[in-house]
Amino acid sequence: MPHDPHHARKAIGDIAPKLAELTDEVLFGDIWARPGLAPRERSIATVAALIALNRAEQLAFHLRRARDNGLTDEELVELTTHLAFYGGWPVAMSALAVLRQLDDSH
Repeated sequence: MPHDPHHARKAIGDIAPKLAELTDEVLFGDIWARPGLAPRERSIATVAALIALNRAEQLAFHLRRARDNGLTDEELVELTTHLAFYGGWPVAMSALAVLRQLDDSH
C-alpha cells in the first residue's frame, strides 16, 4: 500500500496545519524520497530510532510502512532483538507488543 501523500493533513491538519504541511511535503515528500537510501533502508533506520527512543506513539505507523517497504515480520523481530542490546530490554519488549497488536488488528 503506497504512502498517502496527504496523510498528515488528514490526521492533524485541522489542529496543526503547518506541521502537517511539513510532514507531508518535507519529511515524506522530500526526505523519504531522496535517492541516497532505499525506502526499505529508511524504514530500518526509522523503526530502529523509534524503538531505541521509546517512541511507541509513532511505531505502529512506521512498522506498517516498513512492511510496505519490504520488511518481513521476521526481520522486524530480528531488528527489535538486536536493539534490545543497544536500546534496552524494556523498549524491545514494548516494540514487540506494538508489532503483535498490528497482527491482532487484522
